[in-house]
Amino acid sequence: MKKTTLLFRNLALLATVAALSGATAAEPKKAELLVAFPDYVNTPDGMALLKDGSIVVSVPNFNDETKPPLLMRVTGSAGKAKTEKFYEFPNPYPGLPQGLDRISPMGIVQAPSGDIYFADMQIRKDISQKSRLWRLVMKGGKPQKMVLVAKNFNVANGLCIRGGYLYITDSVLEPGANPFPSAVLRFKLNEENVELTTPLKNDPHIITTFTSKKMQWPFGADGIDFDNQGNLYVGLFGEGQMFKITFDKKGNVVSNTLFAEATGKLINCDGMHLDKRTNKLYMADSAANAVQVIDCKTGKVETLDSNEDTLDKRTGGMDQPCEALVRGKEIIVSNMDWPFPGFKNTKWQQPATLSVIKLKK
Repeated sequence: MKKTTLLFRNLALLATVAALSGATAAEPKKAELLVAFPDYVNTPDGMALLKDGSIVVSVPNFNDETKPPLLMRVTGSAGKAKTEKFYEFPNPYPGLPQGLDRISPMGIVQAPSGDIYFADMQIRKDISQKSRLWRLVMKGGKPQKMVLVAKNFNVANGLCIRGGYLYITDSVLEPGANPFPSAVLRFKLNEENVELTTPLKNDPHIITTFTSKKMQWPFGADGIDFDNQGNLYVGLFGEGQMFKITFDKKGNVVSNTLFAEATGKLINCDGMHLDKRTNKLYMADSAANAVQVIDCKTGKVETLDSNEDTLDKRTGGMDQPCEALVRGKEIIVSNMDWPFPGFKNTKWQQPATLSVIKLKK
């Protein structure tokens, strides 16, 4: 009898310890599978929410470059979602510069006109002023042609649009520098064929800069979006820091200050989007296989969901999430699955997927 009583006491103690430690076994799984892509998609990245609720996904296909880059379109909800090719980049590129390198679409956004802008990140061989910014002209909801907005970025990355301007992050303003700067550049939506200055740090389109000291993941400014009050937020990828930029009535930068940092929780600041209903930013934390939530009023950081290395993406688990997109009461997560040293994600595997996290309110 004493042995039985002792056994039950030990079991009760173990249960109490597990509960106090926040054991994950009892926690509900939040991320679900939204859609799995066909095998010609292996590295999804940025996402743009279109007016009809569908999503355009940029696909640089870095994991297997025998597959060409393209833009995909996703329609429907979990269990009913479908994919289709949205735009296949012509090769060679008629009407565009001769000798154009392979397009590498990353950050992507739709303008009020319906046209789509995307960053073309050229980092495979030499990041010194090879990246570009493109506009995809739309008509009747269908892409017509590509127009060069600007060239000579180092690492063109995240995009957002507000008040007739496009804002774009360049993640490495001075290649080889340690610590290294990164920047936000601003363009009017009607600008075309801009040739940025050499060196890039002297270009007048730059509105603010940042400094990164951590060299483990040497990318600076990455995710970017505005809050409801018109303040701009930029995440430094390798630093795990969020900065807040404020403007005067003429659009000049007034301040650029560290706004959010959560040591041990917030590791990478990758692609993010604002939930206008709550004025909160939902951001992909690539290294942590997580989506973080940042309150634009307080700067408080909370984890919406996270998981360990996902070995079967068909389960819906996040696998190196690179962007979190707000669609109503859903957070759509793009799983880049492009392994970096030190990430939870250790190995690339097919199929490429989008996950979805349903918000309670």
